[in-house]
Amino acid sequence: MKTILVSLILIFSSATYSQNEEVKQVVVTFFKGFHAKDSITMKSVCADKMILQSISESSKGTQLKNDSAQDFFRSIATIPNTILFEEKLLDYSIQVDGAMAHVWTPYEFYLNNKLSHKGVNAFTLFKDNGLWKIVYLIDTRRK
Repeated sequence: MKTILVSLILIFSSATYSQNEEVKQVVVTFFKGFHAKDSITMKSVCADKMILQSISESSKGTQLKNDSAQDFFRSIATIPNTILFEEKLLDYSIQVDGAMAHVWTPYEFYLNNKLSHKGVNAFTLFKDNGLWKIVYLIDTRRK
């Protein structure tokens, strides 16, 4: 009986780990495209009607900004080569329930090797026909 219980726990843990890794790879692919200024790679892991929002926190107060996915992809693809940027993800917290997943990633954003701002990304993903896609992305930004 003990062997069966341990086996079931191992199988469940393995399945959960595998599913979490699938979800994490979507975010990893998104950022590979982001850092390469490759909007095609980024779009490959995003839903057509992805929602984008940002919360900026500053001495002037807090603002919620809605962004068009197409404008976002275009802005990334047109960043000049003279500008260096890197978003360092500090951790991944992944939760999955059936066809929905949520990924919370604290980050630091560097512009020309200097810390520009930091915050948290919150991704919501939907599994459609066996593929995870980002349907919602909101982030916080503070100096």
